[in-house]
Amino acid sequence: MVEPSTPVKGTRPEGVSTEAEASHKVRAMFSQIAPKYDLLNHLLSLQLDRLWRARVVRRFSTILNRADASVLDLCCGTGDLASGLARAGKASVIGADFAHPMLVRARAKTANIAPSSRILFLEADALQMPFADKSFDLVTTAFGFRNLANYEVGLREIYRMLKPGGAVAILEFTEPPRGAWGDLYKWYFRTILPKIGAAISGDRAAYTYLPKSVERFFRPSEFAALLTAVGYETVDYSVWTFGTVALHTARRAL
Repeated sequence: MVEPSTPVKGTRPEGVSTEAEASHKVRAMFSQIAPKYDLLNHLLSLQLDRLWRARVVRRFSTILNRADASVLDLCCGTGDLASGLARAGKASVIGADFAHPMLVRARAKTANIAPSSRILFLEADALQMPFADKSFDLVTTAFGFRNLANYEVGLREIYRMLKPGGAVAILEFTEPPRGAWGDLYKWYFRTILPKIGAAISGDRAAYTYLPKSVERFFRPSEFAALLTAVGYETVDYSVWTFGTVALHTARRAL
């Protein structure tokens, strides 16, 4: 749990203490594992990551079916959610990530989406985006927000970019409650997953970081409280797959 005496401000990979160091290490880490990122995502989640992203897409079908809507997928990685958002409707979609090798793969994977003018990928830091205020009807991020060096700054930047009434959807891992299932999940997540990830990617540090970052991140109710404190309205969350994943949703005030 997040202790009140040591509030979580942002991710801190092992060996770093400042926001700048955290950002640099996360970028280097994800750039390194990019070639095996998709394979490991699907393998380690037992293909459930595809289901989770599809649920997000369905949740926002009303926005996605509007030809005048603009959508931003932050920390887009290799573009799985961004491409799903673009394929689902008529909205224009931008995927943004600060790890260049991830974007190279995202562009290659989505080259055949028609019309290609509806999806664009760009290299940018989620804490300092190059967009005007009130630019997007929907901002999403799947399993990337947890890696930001400052969570409150990230939420405020998303809020800044949302149009009045615009929606945010943040899909993140979370730890299930204690008990037989929770204990089994934590054993797999902390013991087995890092070994598989290291064997396939060649980067043990990245897949040791993953469970530690989830353990350190907010629990769903805590993150909902932060969204509210930043100024979002209609704050809600849904917990999926036996308490291992949470979808956080909220809106900017009209």
